Amino acid sequence: MALELSIDDGVTVPPAVKAKLRREVARMVKAAALAERRKDLDVALRLTDDAAIRELNRDYRNKDKPTDVLAFAQREAATADFALLGDIIISVDTAKRQAKRGLYAELLHLAAHGLCHLLGYEHRDDHEEQVMNVRAAALRKEAARRGRVRAA
Repeated sequence: MALELSIDDGVTVPPAVKAKLRREVARMVKAAALAERRKDLDVALRLTDDAAIRELNRDYRNKDKPTDVLAFAQREAATADFALLGDIIISVDTAKRQAKRGLYAELLHLAAHGLCHLLGYEHRDDHEEQVMNVRAAALRKEAARRGRVRAA
């Protein structure tokens, strides 16, 4: 399993938050892989700012405003590699504004939300949102747990 974490120039994340986020998102990806009956899944996690995510949101979703998280699923590509799950992009600027339980908790919440999108979950209605939220919570719970990673 590979989690590639990148942080854009000019974006600051405390080292302890970065290390914990890398470790726990990697556990979520491994838990998702096990639930999908796959050995591994590859995910890229990019932490960026409002300007960069606004540009992506405008170019790919026709919404000319910043957002908190975007997910680009590889399975939607013409030549999909199903071991490569996709990319999650999070605006640290927006995460800081939204954080009610601290920056780390907000970043992990957004990473779980983005990971659910990569896994095919949507939230177009209340039922879909509830199903997605249950899966995201299970992934976050597994991320926080110690010991061997279990399917979630």
